[in-house]
Amino acid sequence: MLGESIPVGSYAVTFTSRLHEEHVGYAEMVERMDALVAQQPGFLGVHSVRDGLVGITISYWKDEASIAAWRAQAEHLLAQAQGRAQWYVGYTVIVSKVERSYAWPPP
Repeated sequence: MLGESIPVGSYAVTFTSRLHEEHVGYAEMVERMDALVAQQPGFLGVHSVRDGLVGITISYWKDEASIAAWRAQAEHLLAQAQGRAQWYVGYTVIVSKVERSYAWPPP
């Protein structure tokens, strides 16, 4: 995804999180969600970085209906609940519409 522009009019969901010191099983859940989201209709790609306990993930979506479908996906709902109960100190979700996108070097 790095080096590729995102389609104008698509959506970006920014998920910023802070983990508890103890977060056993979190990496495995992330790996499973990465595999699952890649199969989700309307998913365009993702950028993600984690520095210690703080992480930022930006996922890109065709439209708001695709975002809603992912948010309501059964296994993702379980991961969300487990995250709130076990792994996250807190998180923020921001949904934005892509107005402009470019990459360097150009594809």
